[in-house]
Amino acid sequence: MAETPSKDDAAGATPGPVLVTGTAGFIGSFVAERYLAAGIPVIGIDSLNAYYDTRLKHDRLDRLNQHAGFTQHEVNVADRGAMEAIFADANPATVIHLAAQAGVRHSLTHPYDYAHANLTGFMTVLECCRQSGTAHLVYASTSSVYGLRSDFPLSEHKVADHPLSLYAATKRSNELMAHSYAHLYRLPVTGLRFFTVYGPWGRPDMAYFLFTRAILAGEPIDVFNAGNMHRDFTYIDDIVESIIRIAARPARPAAEFDSADPDPAMSTAPFRVYNIGNSTPVLLDEMIVTLEQLLDRKAIRRDRPMQPGDVLATHADNSDLIAATGYTPATSLRDGLARFVDWYRDYYGV
Repeated sequence: MAETPSKDDAAGATPGPVLVTGTAGFIGSFVAERYLAAGIPVIGIDSLNAYYDTRLKHDRLDRLNQHAGFTQHEVNVADRGAMEAIFADANPATVIHLAAQAGVRHSLTHPYDYAHANLTGFMTVLECCRQSGTAHLVYASTSSVYGLRSDFPLSEHKVADHPLSLYAATKRSNELMAHSYAHLYRLPVTGLRFFTVYGPWGRPDMAYFLFTRAILAGEPIDVFNAGNMHRDFTYIDDIVESIIRIAARPARPAAEFDSADPDPAMSTAPFRVYNIGNSTPVLLDEMIVTLEQLLDRKAIRRDRPMQPGDVLATHADNSDLIAATGYTPATSLRDGLARFVDWYRDYYGV
């Protein structure tokens, strides 16, 4: 079980207001709520697109609207004029950029969605941070950038330049774009490579969510590669605590950086990349069995081959995160899924 985070971590170290993009999303809503609960004002931005059920997005925002100090803007991060106006008005010291077009499989059929949201959108965020003098930009990357790498656990200090999907390629591009702004404008930027985030209020396109819905409905689940894939499932509370702690520690130039043997995780610029994972890979088949036990129902399995863009395994090396923040993500999959199942039954009235 992960340690219980203190509100002081957010309240004491991060000046407000904080600007959070993707506040109607899974991770963004939790991050915003954490700051608001600590008494820190949050400016939220989200386009509320229809990639998945917008009811869920509106309900997340309803939770945030219960807090004083929350302001929401229904804006696409690629809308340059609207974004510049928001930044000029808010002048945020800290920006947590979590808005993106997510999903590996969706990128196979809707590539332009990713170019617009993840490339143009991130470009807009970088420019707004530069113009407003943001003290620290923290942005979401993904474990998918590791692509063909299989030297586990996966380390930020090794090159990740062989992505297997356009989604992963756009996120790796974000890291390179961020470095250029850190170098040119001394904008402190920190990229966070998330490993398979799950939990209550999660994304309906994720496997654990799809499986829960299908098992309860008595419908078959699609099991890729016979369930022989490992995922480093990371519970939402562990993700949020890590984000909050990293946000309070702006990236700095690395004195030990060697330009003759450059380290991808750091730079002579105020640039840093961190993994955030549970560092305990679990077989997909084990996740299904755990869900069956928690739901007290057997899954009807339908075997499918590996899908384009998928990787066989993920496993985070968390040593840098722990060294920088003193925090170790450690929520077990069983505990995390039990909380998700309780939420799912309550939210959907099952």
